[in-house]
Amino acid sequence: MGRDHPWVAAALADGPGSEAARRVRHTVGEDGALHLHSFEGHDALVTLDHGSPEVRAEVTDVLRHWLDRGADAWRLDAAYAVPTDFWAAVLPEVRRTHPDAWFEAEVIHGDYAAFVEASTADTLTQYELWKAVWSSLEDANLHELDHALGRHDAFLDTFVPVTFVGNHDTTRIASRVTDARHHPHAVVLLALLGGTPAVYAGDELGLRGVKEDRAGGDDAVRPELPADPADTPGADPAVLALHQELLGLRRRHPWLHRARSRAVSLTNTRYVLEVSADGESLRVALNLDDEPLDAGAGTVLAADPATRERGGPVAPHGWAVLAPEA
Repeated sequence: MGRDHPWVAAALADGPGSEAARRVRHTVGEDGALHLHSFEGHDALVTLDHGSPEVRAEVTDVLRHWLDRGADAWRLDAAYAVPTDFWAAVLPEVRRTHPDAWFEAEVIHGDYAAFVEASTADTLTQYELWKAVWSSLEDANLHELDHALGRHDAFLDTFVPVTFVGNHDTTRIASRVTDARHHPHAVVLLALLGGTPAVYAGDELGLRGVKEDRAGGDDAVRPELPADPADTPGADPAVLALHQELLGLRRRHPWLHRARSRAVSLTNTRYVLEVSADGESLRVALNLDDEPLDAGAGTVLAADPATRERGGPVAPHGWAVLAPEA
């Protein structure tokens, strides 16, 4: 919470050993004064004492406050910085009155499956796959993506991760992948892989923005967006159309939510994978190479313009989604 919160003021006023002080993390100096713990190095924020029953009750009330007013889900920011037993106490209590509420935990690294089990969160942010998507495309090393998908499939055995190719804390995908010919490949992966895909506002318009490690370094990736996407500076209608096409395809194949992937063929620059679940399957072909890619026989459901025109192998630096022949 912020340093101007009444709880913080009360803790500082009442001093060590007070009821108010037990709500916030602190140390006591040699002078006997209370020194607050900042949150992850942000001096404007104070870390709560997550073992305090009052803190747990307050957070429960905050979650319910917005669920009562129509929210149906929560993204738990920096959930990794809070003990899992705190979430395990709070979230089931919230579900007691809001059984359909959905909780997404922001977790960057660590044991994803163990965090979900211990915290009782429904899901978490799949940063491992995010990193593999952009760096495999940027470095032309699709073996990295294949390795990450093996781990991703293992997560799907216990929970369905939230997948993404950009968010408010990362450089936008259109800036991260410097070869614009490969931007669509990231959208293809987001739409076709197992998981619960999330599109960061503005990515569907092809916006660019680089995150910098400095004060105000998030500004470029968090611009104010107008009500009408057509009025957004730098918006690319073709990128919006691509998102509409691929996410529409996903909606027509709801089994993709828990789909596993299997490499059919793989090199640094060519990747054909099969995604499958519930007896259904599709084939996804990604080509980062200067030569065409044979993706095998099947009905093309979506593809880059050059591949559609060719009517054959996947074009250089193209992509395709195919339904296997019966």
